[in-house]
Amino acid sequence: MSWKTALYNYVHAKNQAELEGSAAPLEAYVTDSAYVRTQDVRVRRLLNSYQDRDAKLLRGETKLRLSGVRESGQGIIADIRLHRYLYYQIGSTEHVEERIETERVTIDSMAHRWQVRYTESLQAEKSLSSRQRGFLLPEPEDFVEGLRRAPSLPYINHSILGGSTQESALRKIIYNRPKVVEYAETWWEKPNPKFEEFEVDCTNFVSQCLFAGGAPMDYTGKRDLGWWYAGRRGHQELWSFSWAVANSLQSFLSHSRKGLHGHIVHDPRELQPGDTISYDWDGDGRFQHNVIVIGKDANGMPLVNAHTYNSRNRYWAYKDSPAWTERTKYVFVRVADEM
Repeated sequence: MSWKTALYNYVHAKNQAELEGSAAPLEAYVTDSAYVRTQDVRVRRLLNSYQDRDAKLLRGETKLRLSGVRESGQGIIADIRLHRYLYYQIGSTEHVEERIETERVTIDSMAHRWQVRYTESLQAEKSLSSRQRGFLLPEPEDFVEGLRRAPSLPYINHSILGGSTQESALRKIIYNRPKVVEYAETWWEKPNPKFEEFEVDCTNFVSQCLFAGGAPMDYTGKRDLGWWYAGRRGHQELWSFSWAVANSLQSFLSHSRKGLHGHIVHDPRELQPGDTISYDWDGDGRFQHNVIVIGKDANGMPLVNAHTYNSRNRYWAYKDSPAWTERTKYVFVRVADEM
């Protein structure tokens, strides 16, 4: 058996583990017992989530792409990209969830048999703070203060804006939810080259979706004021915290009263395509992840698209996420239809 066969067996076992709700299929191909235990917790949560939804798992499929391979004293180290499909049924309706997973897998030969010895994810669903991301200014502790208006500076990327800010200010803007969904479906798997791509890209992606639906940018030229994006000038980053930092966007959407704004609802079933969900994995009051709602399942529950851990038609609760904990809190934001 070659190392490639060992890799393919590992990927097949990942599919089987999700369908069975047990990491047992991985034990024959992975020697990293800690990883197997972690996966067992995750897939059991996933199975319980489907049972709670009265959903029947049908099958899983994975497209594997090698993005880099090198030999080392530890064996073969392979960077892989997995495009995963999970098919399930609720009543008579069939759904499919898609995910992009990137991993670094170490494969070595023990007793003349290739096995996966270690694997690590190359992505995360926890957003970094603005300070961690190397932004020039500290992220404000209370972003509500940043809602005051300031004179706009000419930091406008017209190739993205595609219109006059003065015209936008004079007319009432109707939030175009189908356009939001169209954008989220087009760019969930890959970055739009018209925008910067961040290492932790979830909020940048959600902001792009909101903007595609007609949400007007509030240009202030200040990192902690408004909601705006104008690209990069040399090493200068021209976008607001609220555009790219999870906690800042959540605060802006919830507290803004004109332009882009929304209100918090307490039942996820009240959300519509084009609305947002924010995730506080630790329950400490600061949000680390954002997603955009793109549809509903057969039970009327939101399905979402997201970046960083790129996902399509993912169930909103995220209980299979490595970042999810029992302390996880959600905020459901109903974006205003008129701005």
